Amino acid sequence: MKTVKIVSIALVSTIVFFSCKNEENTPETINPSSTNLALIEAIPSEEISTNEYLYVTASTGLSLREYANLQSEKLAVMPYGTRVKVIASEKKPTMKVGSIKGGMDEIEYNQKKGFAFNGFLSKYFPPEKGISAKRYAEELKVDFPDISFLKTVGGTASRPTNTETLILPEAQWNEAFNIAQNLFKFPKEFVFPSSKGKDFETIKEKKFQRDASKALKSSWTSELQVSRKDEAVTKIEYVYKNKGFSKVVSIIKEENSMKISSTEIVE
Repeated sequence: MKTVKIVSIALVSTIVFFSCKNEENTPETINPSSTNLALIEAIPSEEISTNEYLYVTASTGLSLREYANLQSEKLAVMPYGTRVKVIASEKKPTMKVGSIKGGMDEIEYNQKKGFAFNGFLSKYFPPEKGISAKRYAEELKVDFPDISFLKTVGGTASRPTNTETLILPEAQWNEAFNIAQNLFKFPKEFVFPSSKGKDFETIKEKKFQRDASKALKSSWTSELQVSRKDEAVTKIEYVYKNKGFSKVVSIIKEENSMKISSTEIVE
């Protein structure tokens, strides 16, 4: 998969605003069972002609709409990983889907032009199923030389550790979360967390919550840990522990880059 460089930039002045209603489940939503749509900004936003290419990151696919609102006619559903051409990008966020802020980009897909929520579009193509972190980093570096990947082995002979770290320049929190979830395989039921909430929050996997076995609960952990400060996410970790094995997938922001690391420990 390739990302084509911007070939032209021209300012256009198209201002389209809309009200969002919780009416239907659409591929714009993070959780297929959720319709948490909210208008977060009510001022004009700039649309810039880009002619760049972005990739669909919504696991259930992303809707191509006739107009720049989520209630307009659905022209198509663009599958996960699809590369689309961006005609004009709405740079300022005008809405929120789930916990992801964004706007409606004008795009071209399969010879059709329409609009799509850009919170689920990324310049970084999403990981293919089963791809290793090293291989994924190598593919990204073809188009993004500033991508960094490091693999380290540590610990002791009786408790070895293996850490893989991927650094993505200029990525957003939700982009890093999507890549980490698909690359390091933590449950899809965990969705990108809201910036609002407790300074530290633990969200347990539902399977763990349902299980009545105290013995299993004492030896098994599967949870998302979210750290916040001043209504902003500062760290996201997925923690998995079972007898003899544990894994921590961590997402943090370092300057203008997102750092994703996965550490596996064999007890």
